[in-house]
Formats: sequence, structure tokens, C-alpha cells
Amino acid sequence: MELTERHVEGLKELLYKMADDLLILGHRNSEWTGLGPILEEDIAFSSMAQDKIGQASALYEILHEMGEAAPDTIAFTRNEKDFHCSHLVEMPIGEYDFSLMRHFFYDHADALRFEMLSNCIFDSVSMVARKFRGEIKYHTMHADAWLKQLAHGNEESKARMQSAINEAFPLALGIFEPGNYENELIEAGIFGGEEALKAAWLDKITPIVEAVGLKLPAVSDVTPALGGRKGYHTEHLQPLLDEMTEVFRIDPVAEW
Repeated sequence: MELTERHVEGLKELLYKMADDLLILGHRNSEWTGLGPILEEDIAFSSMAQDKIGQASALYEILHEMGEAAPDTIAFTRNEKDFHCSHLVEMPIGEYDFSLMRHFFYDHADALRFEMLSNCIFDSVSMVARKFRGEIKYHTMHADAWLKQLAHGNEESKARMQSAINEAFPLALGIFEPGNYENELIEAGIFGGEEALKAAWLDKITPIVEAVGLKLPAVSDVTPALGGRKGYHTEHLQPLLDEMTEVFRIDPVAEW
């Protein structure tokens, strides 16, 4: 089928929300450096943070090829209203239980999203999606292993993981907030859509959670945290952006 301007704008919107999620969560994960419960987790969260920022950079580069600004300009010169990230990724790291459940929820969604995009009709998108599947597989394996370990630890660790699920689940549902061009993306074979992604995500994570003796809230009982994809954010995003862009803003034309 012939692609229209709406198809192109829909793809841009999709890439922005993916890249913005990755950039902001990468920054949040980096905040665990030196604070992890054990040294191994300092290293793991730092490594995953680097992966996510690298993935964000690759998506920003595709956007640049589509006529948007250069990756550094996109990443470091926008204010919160211009970001398309979900509320889940912008929340402070909190305790390790919350960060772990955010990691679990987000990375399983991310793995499925990249899997869907591995057959995208845009070659640059499908190539990037296939390239990063290995990295994301490691992220989901890490999240699954720690979920199991803490759920089977003792009564306190199990109770805290259930509480973290209850807290993070409504935020995680905001990942799947549909864009303005959802129908165009689906009909053109660019992306299968947020509802299909959410259904696949629930099918994936539900047995993992239940196998360790925990439980997801019923979707019908939860109010998703929406608005992030439209530029409406929590009070936590702009301070994060101010910190993240501080060095860049000192000398935007510097070459590193």
C-alpha cells in the first residue's frame, strides 16, 4: 500500500515514545550505581542503563534520518511537555523492590515491542529491532531471576514484591497508551498496535508472576497512568531533565 504523511508521522510518534522511554529509564537505572543491594546489582543496573541509552540513541538517529533534529539535540534540548515517555519510567528509583518491578514490567513490554517491530516494513526500524533483541533478552532474564529470588526469599521480601507489583502495575499500563496514528500504523503493517502489545504482555508476564506465588491486579480494577505519551507528566520528569542536561547546556556546541 502507498504510505501517506500520516503513516510517517505515526512512525515518528512511535519512535519518539520508545526512545524517550529508553532514555529516561536509562537515566533512572544509572542512579542505582553505588546504591545497589549488592555489588553485582550496581553493575547490572549500570550495564542495563548503558544499553537503554544506546538503544534510545539508535532510535533518535532514525528520527534524524526522517528529518528530525540530531540525536543530541532531541535528547538534551526538550522540556518535559515535548517528551513522550510513560509515567512509569520517570518515577524516582524508590526502593529496590519498586525499581525491580518497573524493570520487570517495562523490559518484557520492550522485548515484545521490538519483536513486533522486527518485521516492520521500514528497514531501518526492523534492523534496529533485530539488533537489540539479544540485549533485551538479557534484561528480561535478569528481571525474572530477581523476581523469583525475592518472591521466594522470606515473608517480608514476598510481601514487599507484591506491594511493588500493586504500585507499579497501573504505571506500567500507561506504556500502552495509544498514539494519534494507531490505526494508520496497524493498517500499513508498521506496528501491530498498543492493544495487541498489551495483550501479549499480559499473556507473557502473568504466568511468570503467578509461578512465584504473586498476583497481578485485575486490569479492570486498575486506572492506567495515562498522559505521558501526550506530554502530560508527573512532577518528577522536569527535575530529571534538568539534571540530565546540565553539562550539555553549559556548552551545547562542544565536541566530546
